Amino acid sequence: MALSFCGSDDGVNAYSVDKGVLNNGCFVDALNLVPHVFLLFITFPILFIGWGSQSSKVQIHHNTWLHFPGHNLRWILTFSLLFVHVCEFAEGIVSNKMMGTDHLHLYMPAFMGFVAATTSVVYYHNIETSNFPKLLLVLFIYWVLAFITKSIKLWKYAEFKVGPQHLRFCITALLVLLYGLLMAVEINVIRVRKYVFFTNPQKVKPPEDLQDLGVRFLQPFVNLLSKATYWWMNPLIIGAHRRPIELKKIGKLPIAMRALTNYLRLKDAYEDQRVKDPNRAPSIWRSMYRAFGRPILLSSTFRYLADLLGFAGPLCISGIVKYLKEDGGSTYFGVHFMSSTKLLQNTSVLAVLLFLALILQRTFLQASYYVTIETGINLRGALLAMIYNKILRLSTSNMSMGEMTLGQINNLVAIETNQLMWFLFLCPNLWAMPVQIVMGVILLYYLLGWSALVGASVIVLLAPIQYLIATKLADTQKSTLEHSTDRLKKTTEILKGIKLLKLYAWENIFCDSVEETRGKELTSLKTFAFYTSMSIFMNAAIPIAAVLATFVMHHFINGTGPKPSAAFAALALFHILVTPLFLLSTVVRFAVKAVVSVQKLGEFLQSDEIGDDSWRNGDMSVTLEAGKKHLGVTKAINRKQPMRYKMDNYEQPTRRQMRPTETEDVAVKVSNGFFTWGSNLSTLSDINIRIPTGQLTMIVGQVGCGKSSLLLAMLGEMQTIDGRVYWSNKSNPKIQKHKNRYSVAYAAQKSWLLNATVEDNITFGSPFSKQRYKAVIDACSLQPDIDLLPFGDQTEIGERGINLSGGQRQRICVARALYQNTNIVFLDDPFSALDIHLSDHLMQEGILKFLQDDKRTVVLVTHKLQYLIHADWIIAMKDGSILREGTLKDIQTHDVELYDHWKTLMNRQDQELEKDIQQDSQTTLERKTLRRAFYSRETKNQIDDEDEEEEEEEEEDDNLSMTTNRRSKIPWKMCWCYLSSGGFFMVFLMVSSKLLKHSVIVAIDYWLALWTSSKTNQSAQSYYIHLFIILCAAGITLCLITSLTVEFLGLSAATNLHHNLLNKIIHAPIRFFDITPLGQILNRFSADTNIIDQHIPPTLESLTRSTLLCLSAIGVISSITPIFLIALVPLAIAFYFIQKYFRVASKDLQDLDDSTQLPLLCHFSETAEGLTTIRAFRHEARFRQRMLELTDTNNTAYLFLSAANRWLEVRTDYLGAVIVLTAAGASIWSLRYDLPSVGLVGLGLTYALTVTNYLNWVVRNLADLEVQMSAVKKVNSFLSTESENYEGSMDTSQVPENWPHNGEIKIQDLCVRYDPMLKPVLKHVNAYIKPSQKVGICGRTGSGKSSLSLAFFNMVDIFEGKIIIDGIDICKLPLQTLRSRLSIILQDPVLFSGSIRFNLDPERTCTDDRLWEALEIAQLKNMVKALPGGLDAVVTEGGENFSVGQRQLFCLARAFVRKSSILIMDEATASIDMATENILQKVVMTAFADRTVVTIAHRVSSILEAEQVLVFSSGILVESDSGPNLLAQEESLFSVLVRTHK
Repeated sequence: MALSFCGSDDGVNAYSVDKGVLNNGCFVDALNLVPHVFLLFITFPILFIGWGSQSSKVQIHHNTWLHFPGHNLRWILTFSLLFVHVCEFAEGIVSNKMMGTDHLHLYMPAFMGFVAATTSVVYYHNIETSNFPKLLLVLFIYWVLAFITKSIKLWKYAEFKVGPQHLRFCITALLVLLYGLLMAVEINVIRVRKYVFFTNPQKVKPPEDLQDLGVRFLQPFVNLLSKATYWWMNPLIIGAHRRPIELKKIGKLPIAMRALTNYLRLKDAYEDQRVKDPNRAPSIWRSMYRAFGRPILLSSTFRYLADLLGFAGPLCISGIVKYLKEDGGSTYFGVHFMSSTKLLQNTSVLAVLLFLALILQRTFLQASYYVTIETGINLRGALLAMIYNKILRLSTSNMSMGEMTLGQINNLVAIETNQLMWFLFLCPNLWAMPVQIVMGVILLYYLLGWSALVGASVIVLLAPIQYLIATKLADTQKSTLEHSTDRLKKTTEILKGIKLLKLYAWENIFCDSVEETRGKELTSLKTFAFYTSMSIFMNAAIPIAAVLATFVMHHFINGTGPKPSAAFAALALFHILVTPLFLLSTVVRFAVKAVVSVQKLGEFLQSDEIGDDSWRNGDMSVTLEAGKKHLGVTKAINRKQPMRYKMDNYEQPTRRQMRPTETEDVAVKVSNGFFTWGSNLSTLSDINIRIPTGQLTMIVGQVGCGKSSLLLAMLGEMQTIDGRVYWSNKSNPKIQKHKNRYSVAYAAQKSWLLNATVEDNITFGSPFSKQRYKAVIDACSLQPDIDLLPFGDQTEIGERGINLSGGQRQRICVARALYQNTNIVFLDDPFSALDIHLSDHLMQEGILKFLQDDKRTVVLVTHKLQYLIHADWIIAMKDGSILREGTLKDIQTHDVELYDHWKTLMNRQDQELEKDIQQDSQTTLERKTLRRAFYSRETKNQIDDEDEEEEEEEEEDDNLSMTTNRRSKIPWKMCWCYLSSGGFFMVFLMVSSKLLKHSVIVAIDYWLALWTSSKTNQSAQSYYIHLFIILCAAGITLCLITSLTVEFLGLSAATNLHHNLLNKIIHAPIRFFDITPLGQILNRFSADTNIIDQHIPPTLESLTRSTLLCLSAIGVISSITPIFLIALVPLAIAFYFIQKYFRVASKDLQDLDDSTQLPLLCHFSETAEGLTTIRAFRHEARFRQRMLELTDTNNTAYLFLSAANRWLEVRTDYLGAVIVLTAAGASIWSLRYDLPSVGLVGLGLTYALTVTNYLNWVVRNLADLEVQMSAVKKVNSFLSTESENYEGSMDTSQVPENWPHNGEIKIQDLCVRYDPMLKPVLKHVNAYIKPSQKVGICGRTGSGKSSLSLAFFNMVDIFEGKIIIDGIDICKLPLQTLRSRLSIILQDPVLFSGSIRFNLDPERTCTDDRLWEALEIAQLKNMVKALPGGLDAVVTEGGENFSVGQRQLFCLARAFVRKSSILIMDEATASIDMATENILQKVVMTAFADRTVVTIAHRVSSILEAEQVLVFSSGILVESDSGPNLLAQEESLFSVLVRTHK
């Protein structure tokens, strides 16, 4: 019997039991089989029944339900058990080979043990997920039996003097230990869960996170194996291929990771310190350590384990290269025993150990990364919540006195918290790296002796240079940022004023100024590129230099090259050492930044807070301690007269005694109040007022007398020096049920909107009631504005939404105050931005009807004295104190002087009112602007949609496979586009130098292999060493060249792309700007340009480097052991799928992370701006809740993104480990047949080790590059826009110098449209304008008046007919010539930042006298003279430092500076008051007497006197005659227009 269990050696009866049953080794081994078989017999049916019925059970939503006690320990022990069984099996096979015949009992039990251990863990996992602990009893019995049988075996070994020097003894001892421990774990489960032997078993529910089906982030709940390999991520990542990952798919965060949980942890740690030592400011570092110290320690432990295991690689290589021969052992029990020391000399064992060490090292490393990232995210959530809570309690004076600006708060949120998070990510490196470096140097010394220290010192000495480069990079980045901000500002100005630039033919002047700034930016980008390439060069060159120094030294000390085993282990070690040194510079930099961030945070958390809230509740009188004031509210300037204490009381007549009814009915009462904004000078002094309940109180007074401050003082936002505020607790009994008593509806003077829909802004968290909502909208006359919005009241407004005008914003804020169901309403000057019609309507409908019907107490601050007649109670203020208080009648009788003063003011306001009614009201104007914004939006939306969809060049059948394909494709086309814009020479240089560099590096290592394997004399040695030095020098030089070429290729690509983009956009037709949103164009110049400038080059470099490294490694291995190629096929397929799935998922998660970050930052800045409103409304809790939700959403996306990165890295690392195993296996196998030399085996394995490091970089960089290439794609899509045709058919030389000298205009059969796709806007217009005639053009909105003005400049598509000016058809002229010879004044005045001189004459062609003359004509001379610098006075962005009227006058002066004989005024007086308009009309008549003036009238009244009037109606010229003649005809359209506009 060839295969007998106990073997059939000659002359031995293997089955005899003469010396006692247990003394037969074979029987003991057979006994060992029993428990394994028992387990398999019992568990298989259970598993099958379980699995069979599981389909009928409701599938448990989460893969893991709960963990039994000792869960992780059990997994670790089981894995160790499996490993030991493998060793036992291997040992059995080796011993069996030494025997004459097969002895199954040597390895059979081991194999069965392996199967049983695997079964046990599968079985356990199933029991655990179905939460049915009773079945664990089977495992308990198994552990006990296995423990007993193994112990018998061990005891027998000891009896027969088999000791630790034999491998089988050590294995058996380990097994006994493991089974004992597993038994203990099982007993512990029984002890805790009491599922047998106890009367009342413990009922355990799964964690509450899992009962909530929204939680999709399962890392904390899955079993150890899934935790280590991120197996639970598979469905998400693979599913991303079919449909994109959305926010719904990633669900909620587990409770332990939510911002609130972590905030409480951090806050407790922070407050504890405050309690212990009230005088010292609590240390944020200490609180962070107390709240998040443990996970960081855990992560560091993982990190240390990983680093130590990392050194196993080089050691195993050196072992494998050393021991490529074997020998025997000794016999007992008639079987062979292998000696323990042999184990580590067996190459196959070493190969397997190397594989396991790699797997473990990578698993620990990823675990360490994951734990730090999770902790970092938790910390960030906690810090954000802490900052937010502080913002909600900040004292207003801090904000208004400039101690705390919005910018600082935004920085805290966006920058400082992220710095700290990144510091946490990197902080285990701080203490792991030194250990790694020390260990590495010790090992090198052990391998190579003193010469190794030379190499190590090269690495260590060059580290400071790395640090220097890193700091330089940071500085350069700062200066680059400044220049690019500057460039963006200029670009924004150009795009905002593009119409003017084109009409005046100034595009090129402005384009050059942007190019100049871009030039500066590129200079600092050059420096940046240089330092980046230096840093890359150092990384690549240091290991080469170190190897060179080491081996040359070794040669001089020992006279020979090193042994192959030592040489390649050293090579691998140098590669390991470079990484920590490179990273160390980064980590140190982050540590420094973190220290600064913590300091800023500390200062912020220590700043002043607002007082207590108790004052709001009922009649408790409380002295307010601290107070707050908001950015936009005017301060009463009373700081010049310090503390005007009780003096005032004597000057004022004694106050009327309050009527008894009134005393009862006071909503708010302030007695003897002195309030300040923080500078100890009281802003409001001696305030004694009462606000009667349910009545309308008005507060009046001059600008800056403290009206707004008074409201804020009552709201508790100011600091109280003396006195108190009482709030009544009694409310009208009828309405008590509905009113939310302690909140005050407050509309601030500076309107504050949320980034939300119009409806959300008005309801502001209150329940929606349709009827009430409609009433409020009507009262604030918002309906017409809402109708204009693209989605009605569901349109997003605010920072990210559509920008509304001041009046519209203010009305929404008032609507919010009206809608809230509160007893008290404070309105701070709600009429300031409204025109007279709206104010009246709001007063009548909103305040008098809506609020008074509700019997709400209203306090109204206003300047409109004509409303005083409606007031029930009036408070008049002056210089921060109360002048008068009472009803209008009281004031009329007691203070005649004041009453008269008011009367004169009211009369003046009434006159203004009449004048105002004459003009088109401001609101109609605002609505017009809004309509304009949307006229283009229709087309814009279509274009946007097309842009969003990936350009589908393929057919339209969008079945699943198509989307999948498209989403996983790499954008090669864009890459080519990017590279080609860098210039072909650079591309060629980059490719060739890269390939050369990698060939040289391979050559160096190959030469090392030959040198170390050679056993030659002295002369040959020197030949080897010289060539080695030459190769290394070449390698270092090539490293420098490649790093420089890639960076400078990127730089030239960036230069060209931006240059082309700018030129294309500036020369695009005006229609392009109508249909493309400004934001979209600006994005190309900001975000996309930034990516192209700074992010693509390093990514490209890293990608090419890691790809080439992997390829060269695989090439080297295959050339040494060709058999490796067979194993490569399945590995390549696996790698392909991993990268394909990962890239798609990573892109989605990246997008989610970006898109969830913006709302979070906006919410912070929004809150900081609207603090007073939020606090008055008492909505802090709602806002805090919103902040926590936004933070959690962003953190979820970020967590998933980092988990996906871990998923990828674990998989690529395991692939790398398999590559190492196959490479080692292949070389060992080939060596049997004496194929490669020993040195080459070392070379192959060293290369295989590098692959593990670089595989995941290939994928990560691919994914990054894919995201970044979309920037190139977006820029490229703009490069294909058509430019205007600047040439014209005439030559510039053919146009007379002084053309047009007469200003005669003939319009013949003119048809005009904006775009070939659109309908004509002017149809067959014929007109004749005599030289120096004054012409008026009028018509209703949209009748084509403005289109005619654009047609004069050839800005629109003239597709039929022509305009002839002084005998030349304008369509034939070059655009530059045509536009530079005409003048126009536009409806919206546009000024650019710079000097006044630059605004009037950017071409610098005119003398100062000419400019002063123009300013004099425009009535601006005196004003400009008064400015510092005169003509060189500064104009801020958009001309904000002048009023709208003044800006319009500047535009007039600008038109006058250009002495052209034709002037076109396009509704130029729309935004001007009557007085300025009269000036303008006068100027036009006198200064432009000899020129042709075409006025497009906004108010018909301005062209009544015109010599010729052209009346348009829907694109057709209907009437044309002089003004008076047309007026004479009763039914002419002109007279109708005049009548309706009057």
